[in-house]
Amino acid sequence: MVESFMEFIKRNYFSISVMGLAVLYFTLRLNNILSLPIFTDEAIYVRWSQIASNDASWRFISLTDGKQPSFVWIAMILMKFISDPLLAGRLVSVFAGVGSVIGIYFLGSELFKDRKIGLLASLIYVVFPFALVYDRLALYDSLVGMFIIWAMYLEVLLVRKPRLDTALILGMVIGAGMLTKTSNNFAFILLPFSLLLFDFKNKKWKENLKNWIVFALIAVGLSQVMYAILRLSPFYHIVSDKNAVFVYPISEWIRSPFAFFTGNIKGLTSWLFTYMSYPFIVLVVSSFLIDKKTFRKKLFLLVWFAAPFFALALFGKVIYPRFILFMSMPLLLLGAYALFNLVRTAEKKWMKITIPFVFLVGFIINDYFIVTDFSKASIPTADREQFITDWPAGVGVKETVEFLRQASSNEKLFVATQGTFGLMPYALEIYLSDNPNIEIKGYWPIEDHLSQEILEKSKEKKTYFIFYQPCPPCMKTGVAPSQYPLKEVFQIEKEQMGSYYTLYEVQNL
Repeated sequence: MVESFMEFIKRNYFSISVMGLAVLYFTLRLNNILSLPIFTDEAIYVRWSQIASNDASWRFISLTDGKQPSFVWIAMILMKFISDPLLAGRLVSVFAGVGSVIGIYFLGSELFKDRKIGLLASLIYVVFPFALVYDRLALYDSLVGMFIIWAMYLEVLLVRKPRLDTALILGMVIGAGMLTKTSNNFAFILLPFSLLLFDFKNKKWKENLKNWIVFALIAVGLSQVMYAILRLSPFYHIVSDKNAVFVYPISEWIRSPFAFFTGNIKGLTSWLFTYMSYPFIVLVVSSFLIDKKTFRKKLFLLVWFAAPFFALALFGKVIYPRFILFMSMPLLLLGAYALFNLVRTAEKKWMKITIPFVFLVGFIINDYFIVTDFSKASIPTADREQFITDWPAGVGVKETVEFLRQASSNEKLFVATQGTFGLMPYALEIYLSDNPNIEIKGYWPIEDHLSQEILEKSKEKKTYFIFYQPCPPCMKTGVAPSQYPLKEVFQIEKEQMGSYYTLYEVQNL
């Protein structure tokens, strides 16, 4: 009985592995997916998607802030079937993560010619804390990673066997990535490095190289044609303006090329090590000590990590941990390659079990806290502040929406928010814009006296004011100036970090 069961496992290990990966993936991604409060950028993207879904003339709305539209397009489709807009937005990342799992499998299998390595790499992605965090948020970055992985896979196919159909699919993948985020430009910038895998020993290498050049140019040309769709919008020019906010233009960078490099590289390295853990970094490094015949394959993966990583360190003006998510994915394949070979060469069964546990136990523990209690998870301080402890975190939004819904059941309300773009007023508009009894308006900057408009509104109907950001006249982050005629309805301190979210009622004096 036991022998027949083991034989069944061996015969069907691939199907069983795929089913196990699917169950594990969706368990980790969907469990408590709405437990983390809405985050500022999520509120922006979800609100854009909501507007685009309801008004076809605003399908390019993201360009008004210099952001490419593909995330918005996918989210607005999901909103047709899912009632909660935030859930619809976060499911875009969940499905993008599925694409990454599949893409990593194909890339690992093709690159190292062993589908067991591909499966192991996919498993590592599923439990990778960095991926787990962003596959559960309505942000662009999981989608960016998915397109990067598939571009890498198709570039490997193209360089090994140049074909027109591969080039056309590659061009569409690169184009779709560019319609997601500017960082996807690395998919064609790094295309020449796929020649590391080119077979120059083949008798027909000159003909193959000529074919590769032609097909590579076709792929790049097709991607540019797809990206040109954005020129249909009068807001297209804002993309370059927005990029300049996050990245130094060459003309500006030349004046002091290494002014921010040291600080950036320290921050980026710290974020990478926090999410990836030191044991797994050891795996990545050790991969280069295994089998010199695969050196060029591993160098190909390293280039896909190092080139954008150091480019961001050199040119990055405003950086966040999520910017390096797609860069970290090639490292997962290096780690999988090393781990596979360590397990394969282990002589005893207990060692074959212990080795993966040692290198991945940190991921598993961190995953548990990310899903069940995010405040205890080991994540970079920059992400912790953005998601739960500082003003960008939407702590208090859910309570406010519930309160205003009840309060507006029998009277009209006016709700003023601190800020005109971002978490407020967008988070409220997502859930309350269709409520005829609630009028929402954002105000910025915050003066040392209450707006006359708000005072007039308070005479007509019950009026509320939400504070959640720092501002010069404010007493603390999320606390209104003491001279404002306000009565506190409720206040939430974010993880006891001195940052507050406060709902006030305006007093009609």
